Amino acid sequence: MTLTAKDVSWGVGEAAIVKSISLEVREGEFLGLIGPNGSGKTSLMALLSGIRRPRSGEVILDGVPIGRLGRREVARHLAFVEQQAETAERITARQAVELGRTPYLGPLSPWSANDDAVVEATLANVDMAHLADRLWHTLSGGERQRLHIGRALAQQPKILLLDEPTNHLDIGHQISLLDLVGRQGLTVVAALHDLNHAAMFCDRIAVMQGGRLAALGTPSEVLTAKRIREVFGIEAEVEIDIQGSCHVRFQAQGRKGGQSASMG
Repeated sequence: MTLTAKDVSWGVGEAAIVKSISLEVREGEFLGLIGPNGSGKTSLMALLSGIRRPRSGEVILDGVPIGRLGRREVARHLAFVEQQAETAERITARQAVELGRTPYLGPLSPWSANDDAVVEATLANVDMAHLADRLWHTLSGGERQRLHIGRALAQQPKILLLDEPTNHLDIGHQISLLDLVGRQGLTVVAALHDLNHAAMFCDRIAVMQGGRLAALGTPSEVLTAKRIREVFGIEAEVEIDIQGSCHVRFQAQGRKGGQSASMG
């Protein structure tokens, strides 16, 4: 299943936020979306998900303009985990994942044993089965984020969109979460802050700057010292190992040596 943006633009009032972006997400790839704050990443993710409609251009889901599809139909193919998704409801971990089955329920299709099986398998997949009966407000940030991913996976989508899924998580939970996502065999688009995480997990990286697509390619093609300087305004060293993987170290002004990069 493919997802394509064709000359998509969007804005608020007179302000253009997303400017004429064309992007084809390849089936089965992990595509990272990076760029400074305010570059339009979150807005583009909302456009790709169909939550927001472009002012011009269109988003195509498997050959059909996403605006022509109903929300239930879209949700059976595409799941979106928004940035800092939260709930004030007093629900259990299991009930949070059960929400992912909503697109399949209706007057003629009530909750079934299959739905139970999907939820139980998903809880195990995201390593939350042992906490299934815990109330949401008692869970840690990392546990809640795993449940957000679980809710999305319970939709049984072909495409998974994640807007800054590792925000506010410690480094261990960040790596664990991205590894979990990468093991699902889905088409993934993730807006990421950490350049090294993008290099580690993504097949390709799209760079946004000022609402436009500034670059698109493999991590080693995109993450160059010149581009990091131009887009993020910081000096960096990029090391490429013998396997072609890259590692970014940025140079803090007035200091010698480098530090691993985490920015966005």
